[in-house]
Amino acid sequence: MKVVSVNIGQAHTQKNGHKTETTGIYKIPTDESVQITSLGIKEDFIASKKHHGGPDQAIYVYGKADYDWWSIELRRELTGGTFGENLTISELESAQFNIGDRLVIGNVILEITAPRIPCSTLAARMGDPEFVKRYRQAERPGLYCRVMQAGLITKGDDVKIERYEKDTISVIQVFRDYYDKKKSAETIRNHLNAPIAIRVRTALEEELQKINNKQQ
Repeated sequence: MKVVSVNIGQAHTQKNGHKTETTGIYKIPTDESVQITSLGIKEDFIASKKHHGGPDQAIYVYGKADYDWWSIELRRELTGGTFGENLTISELESAQFNIGDRLVIGNVILEITAPRIPCSTLAARMGDPEFVKRYRQAERPGLYCRVMQAGLITKGDDVKIERYEKDTISVIQVFRDYYDKKKSAETIRNHLNAPIAIRVRTALEEELQKINNKQQ
């Protein structure tokens, strides 16, 4: 695998339903080396820090293999950065990874923490009000990552995979279970055993607490 595109977001205004929003989803590829820090790419614009960015969602990765599927599905060519990812990686299919798996790119080490959950901002970016539903059904969510080791990344860098060997759960199972509003306590504990993103962990802990309160 190789990095086929390094993408940096700039503040962009778009219509989203009846409102106008500022977003960083419009990412522009660069041929320059980019410094990856514990909070991602310094120059990358993040509009909603409540839902995006932070140490556990510092870098968003999408695969060229998934893009190829979407290009056929949408009947148009999609370029790196279209879905708002920081890194586009050749041959990568997000559904094949587990939480805790690592991507090693030169000196940089990224650890997978969560799938991307689609929102109306993505639908507006794609010009399709039904795109959130289509994205969910496609089950090609991309990968949020925390930065375990910072460093420089450049287009063309090799990407190696290190599989997580402790208790974990697949990225696609986390994605599917997000939409299940009646998860069992056992299912939630399986998620919590994995090194998932803090936003996901907090939400699951709240779900588990509600279940425990009902059983008391």
